[in-house]
Order: sequence, then C-alpha cells, then structure tokens
Amino acid sequence: MDNRSRKRAFILFAVFGILVLLGPYGDSRVSAVDRSTYKSLKTFSEVLDMVEKNYVEPVDTEKLMQGAINGMIKSLDPHSMYMTAEMHKELEVETRGSFGGLGIEITILKDVLTVVSPIEDTPAYNAGIKAGDQIIKIDDVSTKDITITEAVKKLRGPRDTKVTITIMREGFTKPKDIVITRSIIKIKAVKTKIYDNQIGYIRIATFQERAVEELKKALREITTKTNPLAGIVLDLRNNPGGLLNQSVEVSDLFLKSGVIVTTRGRTPGMESKAVAKNDGDEPTCPIVVLVNEGTASASEIVSGALQDNGRAVILGAQTFGKGSVQTVIPMEGGAALKLTTAKYYTPKGRSIQAEGITPDIAVKQIRPPEDRNGND
Repeated sequence: MDNRSRKRAFILFAVFGILVLLGPYGDSRVSAVDRSTYKSLKTFSEVLDMVEKNYVEPVDTEKLMQGAINGMIKSLDPHSMYMTAEMHKELEVETRGSFGGLGIEITILKDVLTVVSPIEDTPAYNAGIKAGDQIIKIDDVSTKDITITEAVKKLRGPRDTKVTITIMREGFTKPKDIVITRSIIKIKAVKTKIYDNQIGYIRIATFQERAVEELKKALREITTKTNPLAGIVLDLRNNPGGLLNQSVEVSDLFLKSGVIVTTRGRTPGMESKAVAKNDGDEPTCPIVVLVNEGTASASEIVSGALQDNGRAVILGAQTFGKGSVQTVIPMEGGAALKLTTAKYYTPKGRSIQAEGITPDIAVKQIRPPEDRNGND
C-alpha cells in the first residue's frame, strides 16, 4: 500500500472510529467497538484501494464514497437517507416554497415504490390513484431500486406539466399508465357536513399546519347548527399524515385526559410522551373514526389515541402502518443525514410502524370494476 493509500485508510479509520464511538449526535458516552467492526472497515479500505488501482477506467473516489454511504443508509429503512449539500439545500427550499406536484405520499414497501395515500382534491386523487398502488415506472423509466428522494424529484415539476406513472394494483391483470398534470398543491385540511340535523361529519384530509385551527372552527359550526349534537364521524381515510404537533392537538380536542402518543428511540433524548389536557369544551357525544389502507402516520396517531382511550370506535380497514420519526442531522460542509431515530406508540404501547391500527369494526372496501381489471 503506497503512502497515498495509507493516508486515506488512516483517515477512513479515524472518521469511522469517531462516528462509531461518539454516535450520530456527538454524544460524550463511549461505547465498545468489537473487532469485527474494525475488520469490516479494513476490508472496506482494501476494496476501495483495489478499485482505485485496478478498475478498467479512472474512478472518482468521492463518488465511490458517496455510493458506499448511500448503500449503508439504504440498508436501514426507506426513510433514512444521506443528503449532499445540494440535496439538503433543495429540501430546505421545498419545505418553505410552493412547487408543482401530484398530491401523493409515497414510500418503499417490500422494495417497491408504493403509494401511501393520495391527498383528496389533488391531481393524483382526481386521476384515480389509490393507497397501495405500486409505481413501477415514471415516464416509462423503471423505478426498480429507486430511492424516495429520487422518486419525489421525478414526480415533482413545473405546474401544468405532465408525468406518466405506470401502476400495478391488487386485482390488476396488467400494469396501467396514468397521465397526471402537475399542479400547485393547496389543500383544505378540514371539510364538514351535518346529517339528520344531529350528526356531525368531519373530514380531515391532511395534518398540515392549519389543521387544528380549521378543526376548531368546524367543531364550533357543528355544535351551533345541531341541537343536540348526537354524534361525530371523523373521517381519516386516505389521510397520509403530516405534522406531529397537529395530530397531538387534534387528539387533545377530543380527550379530557390520558396519553396521546409515546415516542421511543435508542437515545433518551428521543423519548417523549404527549398527554391530553382538560380544556372543558371537549365534545361528549359518541365518535366514530373512519380509516382505511391510506390512513397513515399522524392520522394513525389520532386513531390510536382515541381508540386506546376508549373515546371512539374505529371503523374501516387496517391502516397503513407508518409510525417512525425521522431526524435531519446537519453535517460538515452543508450535507445532512436524515435518520430514523424513534417510533410512535399508542397509549397502550402498540407500535404503529409496519402494524398500523386495527379497526374495532372491520369493513372491507369494495373496489369498482375498473379497479379489478386494470382497464377503464
């Protein structure tokens, strides 16, 4: 091994050693590192050295390192990812600005790009995209081995431009192409209706930053227009989630006391518990919560909180099962690591991740004929 290779190997060992010892948060606690870890790092350095010397064409070492890091993080779960400085900056811009999109939440499920849920009144919803649809191509390019970040980048684009996604759905005999026109996604979080002058129906499409404010307004309107309010139907079907604080506050609007959700991680700093407080104006009527396969994340927190506290009957199909917490950890040079650091648990200690919420009353959704043959 020449001096250049030795130097690189030394740096690799030093950097990886610091990461292993200190952990991703720079924690001062030191953990033991077994011999196999050092052996693996040595193997990694040797492989990198052989590739640099013997590959048929000159290689970009930085690109190789990027690939190695991506492969390591990808092996954890679909939601963890390493972001270069450019990707991190793009993420920050997207969270502040508006962009053209389809209105779907996606994930990687069993190595396949899958729709968690379409958001109501968005291009994807209006085009007939459904929870559980597998996206096998985007603009005729296979999504095999694609990451969520890459998929989002392909699906987003300027307003009024078109994108073609090829989907497979349970019951389809062949894939189906769906052309969707991108639009600026503006969502009305809460919609209401009143049935028989005494039943309040509340539809929450997503847990965006105004969800609680809109829900409070809806509850006031329903209470004023009904006499008495005999019951509330809370519709969380195809709600892909959103902000954790909004789901906690929504749950609190219906609960006088009790745990709402518990967050547990590997480090003590990731453990937390949200508890309901009695504001004196919580509805006292019976509540039914409607859920389905597209009910995910924050909407599962609300469903689980109301179910475990005995405040509502959950009706519908098993929910999606997305109950993990991602933390963005800034790194030197503007890069960042988006890492799954905790999981959500219902008041009775049930894990939401990969399990979802089981309804008290199961109702299987009947799909229309076109959903069963893949043709219009």
